[in-house]
Amino acid sequence: MKWRARWAWRFIGFVISTFLIYEIWFAGRILILRWVDPKNTSFMIAYAEESNNVPKHIWVDYENISPQVKKAVLASEDARFIQHGGFDWTALRHAASRNVRQGKIISGGSTITQQLAKNLFLSPSRSIWRKGQEAILALMLEVSLSKQRIFEVYLNIIEWGQGVYGIEAAANHYFNRTASDLSGHQAAKLASYIPAPRKHFIVGDTDRSLRKAKIIRGRMTQIKVPTE
Repeated sequence: MKWRARWAWRFIGFVISTFLIYEIWFAGRILILRWVDPKNTSFMIAYAEESNNVPKHIWVDYENISPQVKKAVLASEDARFIQHGGFDWTALRHAASRNVRQGKIISGGSTITQQLAKNLFLSPSRSIWRKGQEAILALMLEVSLSKQRIFEVYLNIIEWGQGVYGIEAAANHYFNRTASDLSGHQAAKLASYIPAPRKHFIVGDTDRSLRKAKIIRGRMTQIKVPTE
């Protein structure tokens, strides 16, 4: 029986070692983001493989993104981004209550940091493993990068329509402008697309998205953007 226990402990050790190596690999990739802008993401790669098309993606530095865009996205996706450490427990409680009332998952309560972790490294699936890995990566991002850098990368890689990634490509596609030239109204409309970007890409503005954009526009005056 001793040999069985010995092999069991060896197997457990192997699993733990493999897990740690896997997480160290992610930690290294995140640390590099301090100095290197990501060229693609797991979502971009998946889109390219599924469609055989090259994603539209143009990197733009943080200072060249309209302040209106920054405020609109924070107002829509994560108003307490500057205050929290990667997880907004208030938003999570509200999302859970809303899901219980509706009897299905309609809101996730994910922060910008969590969304960045998912878009950079993971998949759109909603498995327990994916959510757990997303949480670990969100903590790594918060520890390794400044709030401004997290937000800069997020704005540059988030999907804004089928094959459209990042704020510069979105500004060009929807308004024939650069990210630095977007108005408050345009920024609010783009922010309203983030939860379901491919839907808006196909059907355009709806009454619901326009109402949401109006709400976002009203909240923007209360938003502070990260500056370091």
